[in-house]
Amino acid sequence: MRNTPINSLIVAAKIRESELDSLDNASIREIVKLVNQIEKETGEKYIRMEMGVPGLPSPLVGIEAEKAALDDGVTSIYPNVEGLPQLKNETSRFIKLFLDIDVNPRGCIPTVGSLMGGMAGFMVVNRNDRTREGTLFIDPGFPVQKQQVKILGQDYRSFDVYNYRGTKLRAKLESYLETGKVSSILYSNPNNPSWICFTDEELKIIGELATRYDVVVIEDLAYFGMDFRNNYGTPGKAPFQPTVAKYCDNYLLLISSSKAFSYAGQRVGMLVISDTLYNRRFPDLKRYYTSDLFGHAMVFGALYALSAGVTHTAQYGLYAMLKAVNNGEYNYISEVKEYGERARMIKQMFIANGFKIVYDTDIDRPIADGFYFTISFPGMSSGELLEKLLYYGISAITLNITGSDKKEGLRACVSQIPRTMFPLLETRLQRFYEDFK
Repeated sequence: MRNTPINSLIVAAKIRESELDSLDNASIREIVKLVNQIEKETGEKYIRMEMGVPGLPSPLVGIEAEKAALDDGVTSIYPNVEGLPQLKNETSRFIKLFLDIDVNPRGCIPTVGSLMGGMAGFMVVNRNDRTREGTLFIDPGFPVQKQQVKILGQDYRSFDVYNYRGTKLRAKLESYLETGKVSSILYSNPNNPSWICFTDEELKIIGELATRYDVVVIEDLAYFGMDFRNNYGTPGKAPFQPTVAKYCDNYLLLISSSKAFSYAGQRVGMLVISDTLYNRRFPDLKRYYTSDLFGHAMVFGALYALSAGVTHTAQYGLYAMLKAVNNGEYNYISEVKEYGERARMIKQMFIANGFKIVYDTDIDRPIADGFYFTISFPGMSSGELLEKLLYYGISAITLNITGSDKKEGLRACVSQIPRTMFPLLETRLQRFYEDFK
């Protein structure tokens, strides 16, 4: 065994003890557990790139609002399943100011993180027509969303969008929709894991085809406004965060507080339902819910069954943050731009040491610097590269679990790597390169 930065005998033993058949298909949480065990046994700190955990402090405005709510005694009161009225109003206002879209506050509903919003979406959207089968995922994507569909017993289709960007997206997308079996389309923008960002032309294609085939679009905006090549941070002024909502009427938006507001620990997000979809009636929903009205089935059927409301104080925290952002008192983009700066510098370290960027362009321009990027090393498969990097104190996840067609790449997240750890990362990458070039 090589004299690697992390004790090779311990790493090998922990990999065996994990009982993972292969690191190729290990989930994010499985890698987290494995690395935690190695760190504990060796006392060595890893460069943690496997999980998208925010690495910046939460805004004080949210924390103080939660403290005030605690002092007011809201902990003894069940929250309304529809959400705090003031939070719903500020969410509607946020959507107008930063997406330039009008949505009635009634359709702005708090969820226990946007992951719960997606689960509720699948529970209702994919049951609105008994003749359809499920979701079309525009990949690569967040692996847990496919797990949710499987748990619900629903089918799904997927394709890697990298070779179908721009106008080529239309024919590829239509080849799935014309089967008549797709209930919903889901994608993230910016994309987890590749950080590609759809153009307005591509969003228009998605919206037009969704309308033609009467499919609901679920747009995951977990990284709202974080394409730092554009300034999406000024309320009420262009440019606005691109959205399919400009091009179709039947959509759900998943808004997260975890990354943009560094508020992951409170598990609070917003599910935004278009006015048209909220008011639509789908007779087949009566198979599962007391009403065929989409909005009613969502709130009093799916969301009520999942959690009966969102933590009271967390709603007050999100309300205060959204209000501050909407009023121009807090510029969240100026805070999270740090991720883009980290990505730019860290990517260069990898490239200088023999790595390649897998998803490297947005059609005709270099990929943005943001929360994630993708890497490969010549001659190594995804699982092989991940395993070898573990001996050098660097963790990530394979692209295999994201629906990617790329079988030689990893997703790397920059959020848990403060600049003080850059020298350690560079040293470990240099040793890796010397051993495998």
